[in-house]
Amino acid sequence: MHMFRSAQPTDADRCFEIETAAYEGDEAATLEKIRMRIELFPQGFLLLETEAGVVGFINSGCADVVKMEDNAFKELVGHDADAPNVVILSVVVDPAFQGRGLSRALMEEFVARMKAIGKATIYLMCRDYNVPLYEKFGYRYLHPSASDFGGRAWHEMSMVL
Repeated sequence: MHMFRSAQPTDADRCFEIETAAYEGDEAATLEKIRMRIELFPQGFLLLETEAGVVGFINSGCADVVKMEDNAFKELVGHDADAPNVVILSVVVDPAFQGRGLSRALMEEFVARMKAIGKATIYLMCRDYNVPLYEKFGYRYLHPSASDFGGRAWHEMSMVL
């Protein structure tokens, strides 16, 4: 059994634990960035809880014009909660809870919530091995990203709501 809710400031430490356990090296957001994302756009910071507590989350920001390679946006520079386009910054499930369909449940709830608040499009960047996963969720592949965040290759995807 699981439930969803928007993040609160008191969730930042647990989200940071999950983020650093699931992402490689400098791909993980800092605790300060997580706190800022919760503060600036709580309705775009969705938590997944089970009886074990918070086990996953998606966080995001919004923009009128999306430039996925813009690393400043990871700090929500240019974020406008009223803008029509959502940019996912992290989709993460605690490694101890992966393989249980939780990322699908989290993504479906996130998409439903973004539709409910009138957003038009969701964008994300992912590694090549995640492209098929996001295609199964309904995203379409756009192109390789100009971003080389963390010295790695990224791919841009989107979903029209």
